[in-house]
Amino acid sequence: MMEKESRRLVNCATLPICLVLIGLVYATFFHSNDTILESWGNLSSEKINIDAVDPQEFLLRRLVRGDDRVQLDSNGFSCRADVHTQVCVANKPVRIYNKGLTVYVPSDSDQPQVKRIVKPYARLEDETAMKRVSPVQILHGNNTIDPPTCNFTHNVTAVVFSSKGFTGNVFHEFNEIIIPLFITTRHFRSRVRFVITDFELWWVQKYNRCLSHLSAYEVINPGTDDGSVHCFPGAVIGLTYHYNLALNSTDIPGGYSMFDFKQFLKESYNLKINHVSEIQKPMLMLISRRKTRRFLNEDKMVEMIMELGFQITRVEPEWMYNLDEFAEVVNSCSVMLGAHGAGLTNEIFLPTGAVMVQVVPLQNEWAATTYYGGPAKEMGVRYLEYKIEPEESSLFDTYGKDHPVFTDPKSIISKGYYAFRSVYLDQDLKINLERFKKTLIEAKKIVESSTPIN
Repeated sequence: MMEKESRRLVNCATLPICLVLIGLVYATFFHSNDTILESWGNLSSEKINIDAVDPQEFLLRRLVRGDDRVQLDSNGFSCRADVHTQVCVANKPVRIYNKGLTVYVPSDSDQPQVKRIVKPYARLEDETAMKRVSPVQILHGNNTIDPPTCNFTHNVTAVVFSSKGFTGNVFHEFNEIIIPLFITTRHFRSRVRFVITDFELWWVQKYNRCLSHLSAYEVINPGTDDGSVHCFPGAVIGLTYHYNLALNSTDIPGGYSMFDFKQFLKESYNLKINHVSEIQKPMLMLISRRKTRRFLNEDKMVEMIMELGFQITRVEPEWMYNLDEFAEVVNSCSVMLGAHGAGLTNEIFLPTGAVMVQVVPLQNEWAATTYYGGPAKEMGVRYLEYKIEPEESSLFDTYGKDHPVFTDPKSIISKGYYAFRSVYLDQDLKINLERFKKTLIEAKKIVESSTPIN
């Protein structure tokens, strides 16, 4: 868009006329302290009325399309929902009442007040997760009773979301909050303020670098003072979600890919290594599990890994709590190795060209590919998987080869998630070292031959 604008200016008849036009454009956009130019790099190609544009309104419009955008333009409020998430957008002044988590959205017309209930967490399809998420009540329209008086007035957009759901699991923390938060707010260039319901202090501290790079303001915990009212010029309630560990550049708000998100992580965590070729000697990170899907012969695996010429760092779940430090450790590795599980989410910190090796337990093929294998490519990470044989599973000794666990797995899976989990997610693994060696040799060849592509 900037290039098109430049061509128009070059075609001006005289330099004085050009200067006058530039001055008018400047006066139109910069009557406030907001710097709309910072957001021009991600504008969509749609035509807008430049004379009537308001920075906040323009940025909020990117979060809606089609009929939802028409509704937002006509009455300043719009809600949309899909199987994963609910998102409501208000481009007019709102009041957020901490008591009862109520958002007041006025109407320019005489329409009666309508109540909406939104749970601002991007996993609507999962009842277990959503039971942990507090509802936010949105009152849109006019009422005979005036809304409560403002105690705190802010000059940036509010973004309301929950830090509950399945937090405590790093996959869900990134998949349902951090990535959707990036998708929803990155184009605001830090001029938003987060209102975090179901406030979890440990979670805010863990992801402080991400939060502080998306917002220039302290987060608001509506649970600390149940009587205060915060007023904002606009609001987003809920977060936009694309897919598992995914960003689709053509989906709302448009323009962001996994490459952009990884660049954001590099900036947030000050990650130094861009490409795996910058690592002098191949470093392999082995994710060691302590409850389920354990490597029963892990020490033997470590010996073989070292014999193949890898340096190795063995990490346990507690290492991952301090993300500020752990992200740098992952970024210094050439290969990440682990059994299917949430720890593999940290592949997101690997340098471009690195390899992620996922050991796939029995009957976990779909989840392994969907949650970690598929997203790896978009992250610039090479993906290898090692599917175990029945004899490599602890289930073999527990049930025997003729049990339905092996001969008729559908009969187990058909009983529901918890039956599946108690069998196929709770198995341990004794790796066939000779068979597994081939996968590690392939991983080593990939990282040693990898070169950056400009």
